[in-house]
Amino acid sequence: MRYGLEFTTSASRELNSLDAQIRKRIITKIAGLCDDPFPSGAKKLQGLPHHFRIRVGDYRIVYRMDSGRVIVVIVKIGHRKEVYR
Repeated sequence: MRYGLEFTTSASRELNSLDAQIRKRIITKIAGLCDDPFPSGAKKLQGLPHHFRIRVGDYRIVYRMDSGRVIVVIVKIGHRKEVYR
């Protein structure tokens, strides 16, 4: 089953503000979430139901699963030092 993909407004803004090279790597990883929403290395975040994170180098992609609509919602994209704040 292929999942749909949505971005929050802030996640879209964060993605567009990144360097082109890292943005390309992150987009590739996000596109893979449509086929496999729980790739190797995905970790569940504590305290947030249905939220997971995957890493791309020093950057993290925080997303949540909306199983009712079969959609992966990208919540936050950022450097590992800042993404959890």
